Amino acid sequence: MPDRRGLTAGDTDRPEGGSSAVLPTIRDVLRFDEVARALPEVLSGEDELDRPVRWVHVSETAESARLVSGGELLLSTGAGWPTDDAGLLALADGLAAGGIAGLVLELSDRMPEPPASLVAGFRASGMPFVVLHREVRFIAITEAVHSRIIADQMVALRARDEIHALFTELSLRGSPADFIVAQAARALAAPVVLEDLNHRVIAASGIDAAEVAIVDWEQRSRQAHRGTGEERWLITPVEARGMRWGHLIALSGLPHPAGRSNVLEQAAVALALSRLADRDADEWTRQSHDRLLGALLGRRFASESGLVARFEASGLPVAGRVLSGAVIGARPSGADSAALADAATREARDQGLDVLVAQHPGRAAGMLVLAVSSRPERPVTDAALTAVAQAVARAAGGGAGGAGGAVGGAAGAGGAAAASGASGAGGLGAAAVTVALGSQAPGIPGLLASIAEAGQLIARADGKRSRGTTILRAEHRPLLRLVTTLGADPRMQEHSELMLRPLIDYDIANGGDLLDVLRAYAAHPGNRTKAAAASHLSRSVFYQRIALIEDLLAMDLDDGETLSALHAALLARSARA
Repeated sequence: MPDRRGLTAGDTDRPEGGSSAVLPTIRDVLRFDEVARALPEVLSGEDELDRPVRWVHVSETAESARLVSGGELLLSTGAGWPTDDAGLLALADGLAAGGIAGLVLELSDRMPEPPASLVAGFRASGMPFVVLHREVRFIAITEAVHSRIIADQMVALRARDEIHALFTELSLRGSPADFIVAQAARALAAPVVLEDLNHRVIAASGIDAAEVAIVDWEQRSRQAHRGTGEERWLITPVEARGMRWGHLIALSGLPHPAGRSNVLEQAAVALALSRLADRDADEWTRQSHDRLLGALLGRRFASESGLVARFEASGLPVAGRVLSGAVIGARPSGADSAALADAATREARDQGLDVLVAQHPGRAAGMLVLAVSSRPERPVTDAALTAVAQAVARAAGGGAGGAGGAVGGAAGAGGAAAASGASGAGGLGAAAVTVALGSQAPGIPGLLASIAEAGQLIARADGKRSRGTTILRAEHRPLLRLVTTLGADPRMQEHSELMLRPLIDYDIANGGDLLDVLRAYAAHPGNRTKAAAASHLSRSVFYQRIALIEDLLAMDLDDGETLSALHAALLARSARA
């Protein structure tokens, strides 16, 4: 949920270091030809040579300390300096306190060696002190450095204009959050993460294949916000109209000519405008879950460990947990899938389940897919699934589905039982909701298979219920569990092709429905009347189809082993669809 916040004096949340990216450093100046020919030697502050140089100034007086404003690189021959140790120490302390970038002293016949007290003073403060062993024209140094500064500032202005134009265009176009984050990561050539106020990752880009950057994200993010973490991250709030929705974070990376903080702030503004245009407060979370589960189902991930990191960063624990896939189907299917997903998410969390919920890609509206994470000692119960189903039914506009609906996972040929929905408040006209739960899985490949099982279960049950709640479990379908476990095995695919090829060839050549007829027959073994009804064929036509199947396969469908082998082949084929 967004966080409405008040503004207090000095509360800007502006990351530091934005303007220094376009300034040369002392190390850069020492590499200039004009300086390098003078044989520079660093006597102190070797670790501070990356200080930015705001300007170069020639100063010969002891009053330099009170005349500087900070960031200058001073050039001097020491002509006007004090000659006593106390005066030289005071000069060193004053220059360090004035915040200059560093001091460059040209050695000459008048001062062939740097004063020891001055060197000691600079070493005590850590300020860079450089001596030149050859004569140099100071005007050449100032011209070279100032030309570089002005040129870099022009580059920075152009870069800022380009960044402003980029994110303004994205805002006007209504680009989604993940695309804006991707453009920020591309501009910075560094990982960029959008997180919500609970430190859950909404979108991330520029992350390597192993997703190392977002491992243990919540803990590391909280430390970074408190300033106690090891990482040097830029953190910018995403907010508008006094409402904060999250933070945009850039991980370590190279400087940007426009300033890294400026790039991040422009991206945050584009995200805030995008957020204002969204229809509700959960839109970003919903989009994040859609992308994650879509990547899982579409096999669009480079490594299992990478996808695990993304799931955990999005709030779904994986390590030490048992994962299950579920599919929820609600009718009427014209209900808003976003509302159904939100209802399922809220109720699942109320039931103590960690879930990611999204609209099932490639399926009809009203079909949801869930990734469920549970502790080994607390399996997902029918009661919890029923509560989620009833919440979805209410969101679909059909009421609770009846208080008297009973759920018993072992009943019926498919291992399912349905809540009747005929009694209880809201039962009249209640939406039909089916929840299918796949097998428990220890990791991401098992979760993918579990979702496939749930999809098979719900496809088989589709059209059988007109109201109420149905709970289906893969554990009551041992053949389905076996086939989904072996589905990726080429031998299973070869078995499917070998068994079904004559029927596939016939259906392709004649526009037939033999596969559908066989599927209905396998779903209702020993009951040809129900199988015919499931095929939407008259009994006589259905019997003709069965006889044709037996002729093409040269098999007897009344033989139990034969029917089991064909059923397994059908399940394997459906799992690949």
